Amino acid sequence: DAATSFAGVEWGVDETAQRLIHRKLIEPLIIVAVANMGEDRVHEYAPTPGIIDAKASRGKRSKGLAHLYGQFLIQELKPFIDKKYRTKRDAEFTGLGGSSLGALATLAIGILYSEVFTRLIVMSPSIWWDDYAIFRLVGILGEKPPLKIWLDTGTDEPGWELARDLRDYLIDKGWQLDIDLSYLEVKGADHSEAAWARRVEPALRFLFPPEK
Repeated sequence: DAATSFAGVEWGVDETAQRLIHRKLIEPLIIVAVANMGEDRVHEYAPTPGIIDAKASRGKRSKGLAHLYGQFLIQELKPFIDKKYRTKRDAEFTGLGGSSLGALATLAIGILYSEVFTRLIVMSPSIWWDDYAIFRLVGILGEKPPLKIWLDTGTDEPGWELARDLRDYLIDKGWQLDIDLSYLEVKGADHSEAAWARRVEPALRFLFPPEK
């Protein structure tokens, strides 16, 4: 809802999902929108400690608490949702999504907890964070986890080419384009809620196709 969203612009995820479900273009699903903590979101979404504002007198830093945020989702939120609603509880049916630093958290949490989350929407991830820490996290993977990943970026975003590098790195680690990895570059798209809203439909259609 625009009244409660971070930037006052809603993605229309619920309306998009309902339309796609009605047209049988995706499987029926439950979407849980987790409230962000305003300025504190930089602590919860960052996978590693790092500097938020290098221009600040002492350098404003993030505590890098994405792993704890992931534990909250797994230990508190998901059990509550599973108890209250008729869900498919297994990892193969459970996804996570976000944009910007939230997308970075999504990928990091997916890697750390792939036994819980296997479908990831990673929109315009903040790959630059902590000297490209996400590459180090992907790099220490042994066996490729069973993650199906939607990754995208807009060509008017600062450093958008890093998304190409991440795509290629994931492919090097065993992901296959259009099978368990979808990559989209949107010409002229910027780093904004409105831009991400326009990519909800293809992301949902890739990650949650109708059961055959």
